[in-house]
Amino acid sequence: MTAQTLPDAPWRHRPGLDRLLDALGAPGGDARFVGGAVRDTLLGLPVEDIDIATIHVPDEIVRRVKAAGIKAVPTGIAHGTVTAVIEGRPAEVTTLRRDVSTDGRRATVAFTTEWREDAARRDFTINALYADPATGEITDFFGGVADLAARHVRFIGKAEDRIAEDHLRILRFFRFLARFGGGEPDREAYAACVAQANSLMALSRERIADELLKLLATADPAPVVRLMVDGGILTPILPEITEPGVTRLADMVQREKLAGVEGAALRRLCALLPQDAATGEAVAARLKLSNRARKRIALALGPAVEGARSVEALAYRIGTEGAIDRLLLDRSIGVESVTPLIDWQPPVLGVTGGRLIAGGLTAGPDIAAALKAVEDQWVAEGFPGETRVGEIVDQIVSKFQRARQ
Repeated sequence: MTAQTLPDAPWRHRPGLDRLLDALGAPGGDARFVGGAVRDTLLGLPVEDIDIATIHVPDEIVRRVKAAGIKAVPTGIAHGTVTAVIEGRPAEVTTLRRDVSTDGRRATVAFTTEWREDAARRDFTINALYADPATGEITDFFGGVADLAARHVRFIGKAEDRIAEDHLRILRFFRFLARFGGGEPDREAYAACVAQANSLMALSRERIADELLKLLATADPAPVVRLMVDGGILTPILPEITEPGVTRLADMVQREKLAGVEGAALRRLCALLPQDAATGEAVAARLKLSNRARKRIALALGPAVEGARSVEALAYRIGTEGAIDRLLLDRSIGVESVTPLIDWQPPVLGVTGGRLIAGGLTAGPDIAAALKAVEDQWVAEGFPGETRVGEIVDQIVSKFQRARQ
């Protein structure tokens, strides 16, 4: 990759974007595209998020954006970020900054008009690329274009200094390595991450979880997670993740591909962990995952489901997502077992208490028990149609009536 000019791409023609750039003074050099949009365009990847850097201070950004008839949302105005909403889609506009002080978790910043100062406070060389919106000319202070070409993820300046500024950069290094890296990791970066792994304990568990799940969502995170385990990166925060878990993760990535299902970060997290529900629940709580995520992990690692004699029955009991998780986690089961569930929709029984009462049962506690018995039989028989359902209802009603005699 030798291009020093940003290729044309669909995202550069979003409605209203030129109006925003004109308002920020981009034609005069006051604003440039920065970061992921530039990096991913150079790599030929799709771009969703647009970040713009500018010399203007936040209040001036807001004034200019509003004057152009564009909605301005002060999403992070203390740190210089304003969200411009164009045609319902956001673009992040941030004032050039330099760090005044950092403590590994947050930074105190001052605004600047120097592009190099702004670049120097960023994490990796491949993220410190700026592009002129009009000409596409790329400004690259630290060799990020060459690193992209080499698939080399490298910190700007000294790796230990960048990590000391923000400990989360340890996890970000491995996530970017999984997504953009190739070959051996940068030696200085890897050594610095290993040396400062204990600093991860100072971070909020929410930030750790967010970064870990983003890593696990990459195409094949297993080789990078193996590097992390070998270097003891995760030991301070997730000691449950060990070498056997990495082997299960690598196997899971392959099983997902063979089954034709999209890789899922939470499913892969389950593969990484010891295969028991208690550990899964403890890790989910420690990472402060959402209730939905905790439930998914509990279902994936939980005990056998009673009455689930087929994959469809399992999916009916715990949901299609949960069933696919379980089937792929169980390496004794062939991945072809997932195939019937890919487009499967759970059927509806369509039997109510009123139907049982009409059949002869007396309203009361027997109704709920009889409904469950009907459902269990229906599931066990593979969800038969209405004719057989009617026969099952008659059988269950008769059984309950005899029990009351």
